[in-house]
Amino acid sequence: MSVDVGLPPAPPPAPPKAQKAVVRPGDRIFFGASVGAGITILIVLAGVALFLFIEAWPAITADSSELPNQESLVKYIAPLAFGTVLGATIAVIIAAPMAIAIALYITHYAPPRLAGVLGLAIDLLAAVPSIVYGLWGIFVLAPHSVALSRWLEGNLGFLPFFDGPPSATGRTMLVVGIVLAVMILPVITAVSREVFKQTPQLHQEAALALGATRWEMIRMTVLPFGRSGVISGAMLGLGRALGETMAVAIVLSTADVVSFDLISSQNSGTIAANIALDFPESSGVKVNALIASGLVLFAITLAVNMVARAIINRRREFSGAN
Repeated sequence: MSVDVGLPPAPPPAPPKAQKAVVRPGDRIFFGASVGAGITILIVLAGVALFLFIEAWPAITADSSELPNQESLVKYIAPLAFGTVLGATIAVIIAAPMAIAIALYITHYAPPRLAGVLGLAIDLLAAVPSIVYGLWGIFVLAPHSVALSRWLEGNLGFLPFFDGPPSATGRTMLVVGIVLAVMILPVITAVSREVFKQTPQLHQEAALALGATRWEMIRMTVLPFGRSGVISGAMLGLGRALGETMAVAIVLSTADVVSFDLISSQNSGTIAANIALDFPESSGVKVNALIASGLVLFAITLAVNMVARAIINRRREFSGAN
C-alpha cells in the first residue's frame, strides 16, 4: 500500500512589477513652468514688500517735524488707512448683494438671449477707465446726491453715519462708495455667475423633484455651493476698491480727520488717492512717508486676502457625487 507523501505547496506567483508611469517631455515642461511661475510670484511679492519697507524706513525713523503736517507717522497714515477701509467697505456692502442678484438672474431666470446681453453689458463695465467713473461721480452723481444727503440727515441723523451737516457739493464718502461699488460690480458678478453655473445639475433637479420652488432650490443648492466663490469675488472687488486712485481723487473732498460721517464735506482721505495727489510735489522724507503709507496699504490688502482664504478654507465644496 503506497503512502502519499505530501509535497510543499507551490509558492504564490510573484505580483507583477508596477510599471513606472511614462513622463512625457510636455508634462515635465508644464510642471517646471508651473513651479517656476509660482516661485516667481512669491519672489516678486517679497521683493515689493522689501522695497516698500526699505524706502519707508527713513520716514519711520524720522522726527515728526520732518514729516507731512509735522506730526507723527501714525497720525499721518491713520486717517488715510481709515478712509481707505471705510470707502472699500461701503462699496462691497452695496455691490455684493447686487452682484449676487444679477448673477442669479442671468444664470437661473433670464432667457438665454437676454442673459447673454446682460452678461456682456456687465463685463463691459470692467473696461471703463476709472477716471471716467470719477468724472461721472463728480458731475452727475455728486450733485444729485445732495438731496439724498439732506434727507438722510433729517431722518437718520441720529446715526453717526448721517450726522451731517451734509455737503453742499455732494463730494462725500457716500458718493465715493457708490462709485467704487459700480466699479467692482463686474468683478463680483463675473465670479459669482461662473460659480453658480457650476452648481451640480443633480442637486438642482433633486430639489425641484422634492417639490421646491425655484427660489427654494436656489437657496438650498446654488447659494451654498457658490458661497466660497462669492466670497472670493467679493474679496477681489474689495482689493480693487482698496487700491483705487483716480476716481477717489476726483470725487472726494478730504480732510485730516477720522470720521464715520458719510455725507459731510469733512472726509477721511484714502492712501492711494493721497499718494497720487501729493507725490509730484513731495521730496525727501515726505516721499518716504508716502511710501510708508503704501506699505500700510500693502499690508491691509494682504491681510484681507489672508482672511478671505481662511474663510473659504473653512468649508469644503460638495460635488454632484455626494
